[in-house]
Amino acid sequence: MTSVPEPLPGSLRWAVWLLRAEGIALGLLTVFLLYATLRETASLVGGLFVTVFALAGAATLWALAVALGRRRTIARAPAIVLQFMLVPIGYYMIQGGLVWLGVPLIVLGLLVCGLLLTGPTNRALGLDAERA
Repeated sequence: MTSVPEPLPGSLRWAVWLLRAEGIALGLLTVFLLYATLRETASLVGGLFVTVFALAGAATLWALAVALGRRRTIARAPAIVLQFMLVPIGYYMIQGGLVWLGVPLIVLGLLVCGLLLTGPTNRALGLDAERA
């Protein structure tokens, strides 16, 4: 008899959805970067490097979302690090005049970090303090 796993708590489910959305958004940016790189003739190697870097980021975000959806504890720390990286990125966007994009990136990064550090998420990932 196979047991049906209990559903993910809301905080972890939202974190997984947001990580997937970030992965999709970065994937779409990758497609745009590939188009822009192939259209330009100035620096093909540099453009391809940036495009591959964006593709790796999109794949990493998606893989972390899948792993967290499967309750893999090891995926939480890298996901938190990637989300904290949105804070300086957003800050420099604000400094560069892109307030409309920088502020939401900072809020998104902090929101996902908060969701990944909540009690229900900790319990779902087996990180509750009672077990320690």
